[in-house]
Amino acid sequence: MEPTTTTTTSSFPSTPRWNIDRPFLTGRFHQEAKVTSRFAEAKGFLVDSFSAGPDKAIGCFDAAVQELIVIDDLLSAMVGIEGRYILIKRVRGKEDNVTFQVDPSMDLALQELAKKIFPLCESFIMINQFVESRSQFKNGLVNHAFAAALRALLLDYQAMVAQLEHQFQLGRLSMQGLWFYCQPMMGSMQALSTVIQRASTNNFAGSAVLNLLQSQAKAMAGDNAVRSLLEKMTQCASNAYLGILERWVYEGVIDDPYGEFFIAENKSLQKESLTLDYDAKFWRQRYSLKDGIPSFLANIAGKILTTGKYLNVMRECGHHVQVPVSENSKLMIFGSNHHYLECIKAAYDFASSELLNLIKEKYDLIGKLRSIKHYLLLDQGDFLVHFMDISRDELTKKIDEISVEKLQSLLDLALRTTAAAADPCNEDLTCCVERSSLLKRLGALKDLEVSRTFSDGNDLEEPVSVTGLETFSLSYKVQWPLSIVISRKALTKYQLIFRFLFHCKHVDRQLCGAWQVHQGVRALKMRGTAISRSSLLCRSMLKFINSLLHYLTFEVLEPNWHIMHSRLQTAKSIDEVVQHHDFFLDKCLRECLLLLPEVLKKVEKLKSLCLQYAAATQWLISSSIDIPKLDELSDGSVGNSRSPSRALKLTTGNPSVAESILKFEKEFNAELLSLGPILSSSSQAEPYLTHLAQWILGVGKDQ
Repeated sequence: MEPTTTTTTSSFPSTPRWNIDRPFLTGRFHQEAKVTSRFAEAKGFLVDSFSAGPDKAIGCFDAAVQELIVIDDLLSAMVGIEGRYILIKRVRGKEDNVTFQVDPSMDLALQELAKKIFPLCESFIMINQFVESRSQFKNGLVNHAFAAALRALLLDYQAMVAQLEHQFQLGRLSMQGLWFYCQPMMGSMQALSTVIQRASTNNFAGSAVLNLLQSQAKAMAGDNAVRSLLEKMTQCASNAYLGILERWVYEGVIDDPYGEFFIAENKSLQKESLTLDYDAKFWRQRYSLKDGIPSFLANIAGKILTTGKYLNVMRECGHHVQVPVSENSKLMIFGSNHHYLECIKAAYDFASSELLNLIKEKYDLIGKLRSIKHYLLLDQGDFLVHFMDISRDELTKKIDEISVEKLQSLLDLALRTTAAAADPCNEDLTCCVERSSLLKRLGALKDLEVSRTFSDGNDLEEPVSVTGLETFSLSYKVQWPLSIVISRKALTKYQLIFRFLFHCKHVDRQLCGAWQVHQGVRALKMRGTAISRSSLLCRSMLKFINSLLHYLTFEVLEPNWHIMHSRLQTAKSIDEVVQHHDFFLDKCLRECLLLLPEVLKKVEKLKSLCLQYAAATQWLISSSIDIPKLDELSDGSVGNSRSPSRALKLTTGNPSVAESILKFEKEFNAELLSLGPILSSSSQAEPYLTHLAQWILGVGKDQ
């Protein structure tokens, strides 16, 4: 019965049926059942007989003749062939379990010596069956190589049997001499049969066979001969596996027809998915480690995986590169000198430096990151000022009414008419409108540690009317292979920071407009009036938002950018680049308060109050000033043209204006004062909040 394997789902040639149906082509005909003993069948055994059996029992002969007959039968049994008085037995349903039975009438001394040699005969049959079964295509390259090594060993073993038979024919071989010559092979054959039995029982293939051989060799450390044999078997079996490994680390190719290699390739993931997939599965899952890593490669498996990945990235870029291979860097041998580890490390260093140079030099990674910093982190905001001026009407609409195409054309206009026109990367900039507010978006990102806090927050309120000002964002077109570093997840984090900065800029612009309205009535004597109180409130709000913007840009983004830039210059691999870039973004998200729900909600509340106040400023001022009619101005135009204070007069009675200003002032001061202690307490765990707390507390004292 042939064993079944589940080594791989790969397609491979099938074994010709005639190799199984015609036993004389397999070598097992020596052990096929020709005559079945009724007695054995009744006992649950199948007795394989080469002949119809002897005419009379061996006990009828004297001891000297019995010895000659037993030696002749044992020499046959040693190569898996039954003799006249030594029979092969198999348990029904367990054909791999082979035992030998002797004629009970045999001399007891001869029986004992024969039984000592039987384990060697059983080991030969088991090894021979394993060689035949594991040589089939479906069992994989490692089993093929292991079977070939065993076949070579069996040839030496059979040569020894032939020499013993020659000595027997010359009359120079006794039973004791046969036992003497068999002993050196006994331990090795039994050790191999133990390995084979475990491999057959568990249906091992690939790295499992290598691990089994290596562990067994270590277990036999006390027997140098057996240990050396098992190490040789391991070496032979691993040659094919190391050939697969060599192609992977030197060419980035998985040449694994039977699915034995410990690196799996998911061909359904394409590099284009990096710009769409938030989880960046391509980089992490296109090539991944499988279970069953060979023990001698376990400590360096990650580096092996990365080496091939780097070579594949360069191939995807059309940059064909191969690690320079010399005779000393071949991976066909592994041993205690760990030379193979040095070869793998050299291949990794080469692939890493080549890919890093390709991305830095040819694809200008630093230039792209700097361009993203200009636009999404508002490093050079002149284009944004112009864009906010010309897109004001469109951005104040509700989400469903906004035309993204119109915004894109306005963005292109702003880029062409400002200093950004000199940037060759400005064509990669696009605009988009999100469907939810910043807080909702943060709660939707499951990988951020803050998402659960945002999602579970009971006080999280979506604005009644969300406009483009709260949902507008910029995006950036990133091509392969830069999408490995600037992935969808990285761009999403950039966009979160941009949306926060953009809205802060909007609040600042609105407050500046309110301040200009106040400056327009400076000629009036406002001391002690509602307008003077409103002017002080406007100045406090401006100082708050300016302090916040100063903190975000000069205390967070700029220092962290310079740290990341210096680290990228010294990075040794693309994975280090990805790590430094992701660390930069995560650090900026946290220090920009986007991962601190309690602080962020307070800041959003303060910004909301600022916007409400800025929107009400025009009404507050107009309700506090008595503007003469046109006919009154025309009657006294000559006299009044030099006296603005006579044209604009303060009204004496409008208590609602003073009440509204006082209400804004109380709410703003209350929120501001409540933010101060939160920042102070949080600064113990988050030291960077100390700078913001100093600015905010300074605003409070200014009041």
